[in-house]
Amino acid sequence: MSYMKKKIAIIGSGFSGISAAAYLAKGGYEVHVFEKHNQPGGRARQFTTYLGYQFDMGPSWYWMPDIMDKFFKDFDCKSSDFFELISLNPQFEMIFEDETIAIPEKYDDLKLLFEKIETGAGDLLDKFMQSAKYKYEVGMQDFVNKPCHNWLEFISPKIAKSAIKLDLLSNFRSYVSKFFKNKKLRTLMEFPVIFLGASPKNIPALYSLMNYGGYALGTHYPKGGFYQLVLAMQKVAENQGAIFHFSHTVEKINTQNGDIKSLLINGELKEFDYVVASSDYHHTESLLIEDERNYTQDYWRKKTFAPSSLIYYLGITEEIPNLKHHTLFFENDLDEHIDCIYGEKKWPEKPLFYACCPSKTDKNVAPENCENLFLLMPLAIGLDDEEETREIYLKEMLQRIEKLTGAKDLLSKIEYKKSYCVSDFVNDYNAYGGNAYGLANTLNQTAVLKPKIKNKKVNNLYYTGQLTVPGPGVPPSIISGKIVAQEICNLKT
Repeated sequence: MSYMKKKIAIIGSGFSGISAAAYLAKGGYEVHVFEKHNQPGGRARQFTTYLGYQFDMGPSWYWMPDIMDKFFKDFDCKSSDFFELISLNPQFEMIFEDETIAIPEKYDDLKLLFEKIETGAGDLLDKFMQSAKYKYEVGMQDFVNKPCHNWLEFISPKIAKSAIKLDLLSNFRSYVSKFFKNKKLRTLMEFPVIFLGASPKNIPALYSLMNYGGYALGTHYPKGGFYQLVLAMQKVAENQGAIFHFSHTVEKINTQNGDIKSLLINGELKEFDYVVASSDYHHTESLLIEDERNYTQDYWRKKTFAPSSLIYYLGITEEIPNLKHHTLFFENDLDEHIDCIYGEKKWPEKPLFYACCPSKTDKNVAPENCENLFLLMPLAIGLDDEEETREIYLKEMLQRIEKLTGAKDLLSKIEYKKSYCVSDFVNDYNAYGGNAYGLANTLNQTAVLKPKIKNKKVNNLYYTGQLTVPGPGVPPSIISGKIVAQEICNLKT
């Protein structure tokens, strides 16, 4: 490399942007991250209210801890240098119409639980998890680390040998049903893939790796909130020399002869050698002239997006009895809710939802004797989300929490309330259709079939994040940043 460091701009400081910044700075580039908000993290931002509630805005499931560990290891440090990770027991509770199932921290206890629910299911869980572990190890190491320019990248003896074992072509639902007959056990195994953005009928069975990455490796919580991971990664990137610019909005990408010449940021032109967009892919393309975009409006319209969500951040003035850190309210039919998201694209009549109460584990996220409550209900993208509609669902969710816990009249005990829904995802993250999790990992949107990480017409523009490879979720986004950084570092400069 010549003595003049090449300059790279990264648009957005979500997990993929921070990850790319760290690896590129380590690779010897001068890296500048431009973030339109006043803090890093993208969807994983955090805010604190004047009453003393501290809310993680997005991700709350710390799964696949080894992927995070691998990131820190690449920079000669470890997660424990930055935050304390607490293993949750139970990992979470799942509420059905007639019973509550608690998922224990230890795998042996999980096996006993399966056996108790369905005779023979304990041994079958072993078989399921053995295969899931294999998929996790091959999938999360060999498979997801590919830049996915073309299918040839996947022609390696190991992947070829694994192809059958990876179950790329069978669907998740029929795969699960080979192991378990009991409807609750099936729902339990299917739940993690809802956030991959499609019905279990349309998700490759490969993603049983998520069951391993969650249930077998355990569910964790970083003390101080999920945001601790953002801050730790930012610190790593800064230690490598990356510079973060907050409240800086990239307004236009200016090109000349197939190269980016400058970015218009807060009304000023700044020149860069490379640009990595960790911002919403479709939005980033809107900053280019039409001829230079990888994809048309029509292309995005036909894509299957992961869900949006209705989220509530609530400060409650009393402790809620019998509520765990993570609770899944699945008293209603899973398929009916899924159909409202992907089929009919409407507000659900009988919703499922998720409640996170981090104050059960971490007293610092709420004032004394109060509760920090985060509610999330997956939704179709593109819905109208007036406050009145949101409130109807808030009341229903609180009633179901009351029924489970015995708490009374929670609505009157709310001292802080903020809702977040489709239009907020659009306004805050330029999210296509208001999606919360990126592009669905369906069979025809996997690997090479995802939007490309490199612009085909502009030489020095790259994309990273949940709309490109490897897909939605925190660990895949961290990997996505690394993939893009490696692509640029591999260029002979």
